[in-house]
Amino acid sequence: MANIGIDLGTTHSLVAVVLNGKPRVLLDDDDRALLPSAVRFGDDGVPRSVGWPALAAAGEPDGVTFTSVKRFMGRAPAEVADDAKLFHYPLMPGDDRVVRFQVGPNAVTPMEISSFILRLLHARAEECLFSRPGGAVITVPAYFDDAQRQATRDAARLAGINVLRLLNEPTAAALAYGLNKAQTGQRVAVYDLGGGTFDVSILELDDGVFQVLSTAGDTHLGGDDFDQALAGLLLRQVGIDAPDALTWRRAIRAAEAAKRALSDAESTVISVELAGKAVEATLDRATFEALIRSTVDRTGVACRRALSDAGLTPADIQEVVLVGGSTRVPLVRDYVRQLFEREPHCDLDPDQVVAMGAAVQADLLSGTSELAEDLLLVDVVPLSLGIETMGGAVERLIPRTTAIPATATQTFTTHVDGQTAVDIHVVQGERELARDNRSLARFKLGNLPSLIAGVPRIRVEFTVDADGILKVSATEEFTEEQAVVEVKPTYGLNDDEIEAMLEDAIDHAEEDIDERLLIAARVEGEQILHHMRKALDRDAALLQGDEGAVLTALSDELDAALKAGDRQRIRELGQRVDERSAAFAQRRIERDLALAIGGKNTDEVAKALGLR
Repeated sequence: MANIGIDLGTTHSLVAVVLNGKPRVLLDDDDRALLPSAVRFGDDGVPRSVGWPALAAAGEPDGVTFTSVKRFMGRAPAEVADDAKLFHYPLMPGDDRVVRFQVGPNAVTPMEISSFILRLLHARAEECLFSRPGGAVITVPAYFDDAQRQATRDAARLAGINVLRLLNEPTAAALAYGLNKAQTGQRVAVYDLGGGTFDVSILELDDGVFQVLSTAGDTHLGGDDFDQALAGLLLRQVGIDAPDALTWRRAIRAAEAAKRALSDAESTVISVELAGKAVEATLDRATFEALIRSTVDRTGVACRRALSDAGLTPADIQEVVLVGGSTRVPLVRDYVRQLFEREPHCDLDPDQVVAMGAAVQADLLSGTSELAEDLLLVDVVPLSLGIETMGGAVERLIPRTTAIPATATQTFTTHVDGQTAVDIHVVQGERELARDNRSLARFKLGNLPSLIAGVPRIRVEFTVDADGILKVSATEEFTEEQAVVEVKPTYGLNDDEIEAMLEDAIDHAEEDIDERLLIAARVEGEQILHHMRKALDRDAALLQGDEGAVLTALSDELDAALKAGDRQRIRELGQRVDERSAAFAQRRIERDLALAIGGKNTDEVAKALGLR
C-alpha cells in the first residue's frame, strides 16, 4: 500500500503520491489537481456537496457553503467570533470550548467540515492507486500551535485516515524543492502565503539534511484578506454597508475572480449582481495593489523575525522559494524580491509544491522508498512551551526554534507548608505572563508528602514528538508519584466527542453513501439540464422534426426528478437527454466549425481551433 501526502489548505487542498521515484499530484475526473476546501450544507443541516460543486453554489440561497474553515481549526469561539460574523457563519451559543456552527437544526465543527474534504482526497487517491492508501502525511502551517495541530489530527481521524505525521508546510516545500535543487550548505527562505495562513521558514540544506533554523508566521493572514478588501470596495460602490450572507458570498467570488485575472493582466472588468444591484466596473492592478499593500507588508514582520531568530541577514540567503497560490500576485513577488534582495524561485507550482513534499515524506516513511535513504528532516518548535509559575509568570522549558523531537526537564517545588498537590498549567507562546499565552492543558499531581515549603522536588518533563505534539509528565522525586498528560488542548474535541462522531458515521454509513451518490447524480443532472436548456434557447433554429418538443419534455422530466431527489430517475433521464440530443449537438458543432474556418487560411484555422 502506498502512502500519500495531503495538503489541507484554507482555500484549496491536494493529494499527492510518489510514483516511480517522483512525487505527483493526483487529479480528479476532470484533470484538476486542486480541490476547493468547500463543503455545502442544506438548510436542513445535511451535507450536500464537497469541492467544486460546493464552491459553485456558494452564492446561492437555500443552504450555506463553508470555506476557509482552516481559520477556525483548534480555536476558541471567543477567538473567532469576528471571523464568524464576517463569513456569516452562525455560532452555536453556550459552548466556550469548541467552535460549533449552527446549520439548520444541527451543529457542525470545523474538524467535521475538514473531514469531508480529507475523505474526498483520500477517495481520489484510492481511485487513482486502485487500492486503499496505507497512511498519510498531512501538512500544517509551521506556525500552527498545539491546539490547531490536534484539531487537524482529529479531522483526519474523523475521515478514517491513518496519519503518519504532521509536516510543516514550508518544510514540505523545501523537501520537494531540495530533491532537485539543493546544494550543500544552501540556506533557503520558504515564503508560504496561502489562502488564510502565512509562514516563513529559514532552512539549511546540507548533504541530505533539511535543518529548519527558524520559523515565523501568522495563522490569520492570506489571500482571503485580499478578497475581503476588494469585496468591501465593491459593496461600498453600491452603498451596501451590512451585506447579508448571500450578497457577501457573491462579492467574495467576484473579488477572487478579479484577483486571479489581475495576476496576468493590468486591468479587468468586474460584473456581478449584489443585492439586486448590477455592478460593472473596471479595476486596474494599481488600485488592487493599493488595497492589499498593508496586508502584504504584514508578511515582512514575520520574515524579519525569522531571519533574526536564525542569526542571518537577507544577504545570507541563497534561494527564496515561493509557496501558496497567493504568491502569484505580482505585488507579493515584488515585495519578496525587495525584502530578500534576490529573485524568488518560482519554477515549482506554488499550489502543488507542499503536497509534493508531503508525498516525499510519506514515501520515506514507507520503508520501501526509492528516494535517497540518507534524507533527514530536522524541524523546529514554532512557539515556546512552558508552565505557569507562582504569580502567573511563565517558565519556558522548550524555547521556540528548538529542533524536534525535543525533551526538556526542570525541577520545581511547593510554596506552602504541608502542600499535598500541585496544579500544573501548560502554556504556549512568547509572552511573559501565562494569561497572555495560549492555554494548552491543566492537570493535577497529588499525593505529595506533607512537608514544609521548598522541600518536595517535582520534576516536570516536556516531550515534543516529530508532529510537534506535546506530552507532559510531572514526578515527585521522593515518593515517585507521577502524573502524565498527552496534551489535549483546552480548545478542541475530547476523545468521547470524537468517538461519538465516529460511531455516528458508522451507524449512518449506508444512508451517507446513498446521500453521496445522490449528490453526484444531482450535480451531473443539473449540468446536463443547464446546458440542454441553454442550447434549446440559443440554437432553436438547428432543431429538426420533433426534436424540440422531445428534448423540452425530457428536460422538464429531469428537472422534476432533480427536485424530487430520485437518484435512479436522474441518472436514467440524464442518459436519455444525452442520447436524444446527440444529433442536435453534432449540428451545433458543425455550425461552430464552419464559422471558425470561414474565410481563413490554414494558420488562422489552426489558431481558431486552439491547435496553435
